[in-house]
Amino acid sequence: MKLDLWKIFWGILLIILSVIFYTIHFILFRDPHHLFIFLVGDIAFVFIEVWLVTMIIHELLDYRDKKDKLNKLNMIIGAFFSEVGNSLLRFFSDFDCNAEKMREDLIACHKWTEEKFINASRKCKEYDYDIDSQKGDLEKLRDFLVGKRPFLLNLLQNSSLLEHDTFSDLLWSVFHLTEELESRTDIKELSESDLKHLANDIRRAYIHLTSEWLDYMNHLRIKYPYLFSLAMRTNPFNPSATAEIEDE
Repeated sequence: MKLDLWKIFWGILLIILSVIFYTIHFILFRDPHHLFIFLVGDIAFVFIEVWLVTMIIHELLDYRDKKDKLNKLNMIIGAFFSEVGNSLLRFFSDFDCNAEKMREDLIACHKWTEEKFINASRKCKEYDYDIDSQKGDLEKLRDFLVGKRPFLLNLLQNSSLLEHDTFSDLLWSVFHLTEELESRTDIKELSESDLKHLANDIRRAYIHLTSEWLDYMNHLRIKYPYLFSLAMRTNPFNPSATAEIEDE
């Protein structure tokens, strides 16, 4: 490990200054007994100081830094859902034979508590995603994903976003699906095995996307109620959703 010369210089200088002042203390007061009492006491407190700084203060600062970073990441995740995610959920629903069950479960999430969102995010990984790649429009899905590729590539350039493991998994699954769809010469003439393979790719991305959407909705519910209100009025699981507010 390379040591900076200025650190070595200041380390030696501080030790020399400490020795000088202890020497001055001894010359002035001629009391080695109290001098060593204070010296040992100061050395003993160093361990407590290290514990306070490294284990408590550092952890508190690190927690605050992670919280601030997570808030910034959620802004980017919000942009993803506005630009890609919400539309992609609607596309995936078209391939899901059990879409009605999913809609019934998630259409009323505007009334949920935090615990309900957390449980739903966990349970959605166990949901029976019965994907039929012939049920929806693969060609439109391909064109949509290929058109959004520049936006998705810009997201990948954000290194801090890749530290968000679950969102990184979502991005990779969406990119993989995009490449699979784009690689087909004629997407209307696919073998049964190929259709099953694409169904698995859609299912993987759908699971990640639904879980991430629930986590993001819970974040909006807590931090930004006005954004949560709009998100619920445009709920991608609600076929009749509209941003317009109707008179009561």
